[in-house]
Amino acid sequence: MGTTVAEIKRRLQEADEQEFAVLERSLVADTRKGVRSAVEVARRRLDAERVERERLERLYALEDSIMAERGAACCVGLDEVGRGPVAGPLAVGAVVLPREPRIAGLNDSKQVSPAERERIAAEVKRIALAWAVEYASPEEIDGAGMSACLRWAFRRAVERIEAAGVHPDVILLDGNPLHLDERECNLVKGDARSASIAAASIIAKVERDALMVELGERYPEYDFASNKGYASAEHIDAIKRLGLTPVHRASFCTSFAQQSLF
Repeated sequence: MGTTVAEIKRRLQEADEQEFAVLERSLVADTRKGVRSAVEVARRRLDAERVERERLERLYALEDSIMAERGAACCVGLDEVGRGPVAGPLAVGAVVLPREPRIAGLNDSKQVSPAERERIAAEVKRIALAWAVEYASPEEIDGAGMSACLRWAFRRAVERIEAAGVHPDVILLDGNPLHLDERECNLVKGDARSASIAAASIIAKVERDALMVELGERYPEYDFASNKGYASAEHIDAIKRLGLTPVHRASFCTSFAQQSLF
């Protein structure tokens, strides 16, 4: 009796590229519809896995190239999360990654599902040579403005990394220059191009989201756990009805806020 379609499907699902090549050759003459479909599904899976490996490798290769050009041995990636919300802090993540192991799925936090962000953040914290998340409070944002707060939070994040005993030769920043340190290297869309910046964006997002959940327990009427401080229709309605809390950015809410009731 020949191998069943179910058994062939199982073997194809588990096959790596070398195993698939052998299986595919052995199944050339097998015309069963289920087998042909399983071969195509396995081929698409392996193609997608190869594309993802190549994408991930580019994230690390770019950093290696930058460090080689500068004669550097260590880099830190920084990224911010929470520039646009009307409540909660601005968060800046900083991460120094080892060159190995690679972190599967690492990408710009906006391109990663919440569950995957949690998994990747845990892996970043486990293997990072150093990591930090620094915040600029709503009060600081209202008082000094976003640009100044970005600079403060970025500077504090680098100081935290160095306080941990890691001294980067290159500081990789996503977006526009901050002109805070001669080690800066700015990468447009860096959170999708640099492993360290992507890691920083993910831990900043995960840590800030967790903080907003805590604030949601303190101020349940504003549903911070869901909106994360962004100006959803329900959030704006709550502000109009109840006023601002101490964790709102008053300067962001002038068009729809009443005087604080807290």
